[in-house]
Amino acid sequence: MSAHTGLAARKKAAREAAFLRRELAHRDASAQAEHLTRWIAGHPGLPVAGYMAMRSEIDPLPAMAKAAETARVGVPVIEGAERPLRFREWMPGCALKEGHFARGSPFSGDWIVPQIVILPLVAFDRHGHRLGYGGGFYDRTLELLRATGPVQAVGFAFAAQEADEIPVEETDQPLDLIITESGIVVPS
Repeated sequence: MSAHTGLAARKKAAREAAFLRRELAHRDASAQAEHLTRWIAGHPGLPVAGYMAMRSEIDPLPAMAKAAETARVGVPVIEGAERPLRFREWMPGCALKEGHFARGSPFSGDWIVPQIVILPLVAFDRHGHRLGYGGGFYDRTLELLRATGPVQAVGFAFAAQEADEIPVEETDQPLDLIITESGIVVPS
């Protein structure tokens, strides 16, 4: 077994265990965005990219709606495999079309370049590592954004999604902080 195959197997096992923890947290706790809303309010006017929650992800929409009062807010659009995400401007109540994400993306609107990116995740650890769905979209996107200007990568998750350790590849982009329904985790 090659080192890459071993890492892929470890990531797959970690992903499966994390999905179960997240599903249990989603059933047992309401998806509260209070800490996320307060944190974003401390960065008024900065463009924000959120996401449309799917499956049992914690829902950032309340924080995105509040942010839209003072800043441009976007949601991710997948333009193809192996490509970074782009973010189309979103406003509460705007018309959405179905896409790769459960609730889709706006039919029209300007593209934005966020300085804050709220990321969904399957699991995270205290070192700022994130386990996503395995497509690498956010890693490619963060790498591109970080090469062109300042950006804060904010993982948003249930506290139950914390893992002791996340298997990491050299292409994985770290989180600057993680916000849960219980509080804020600053990576060590």
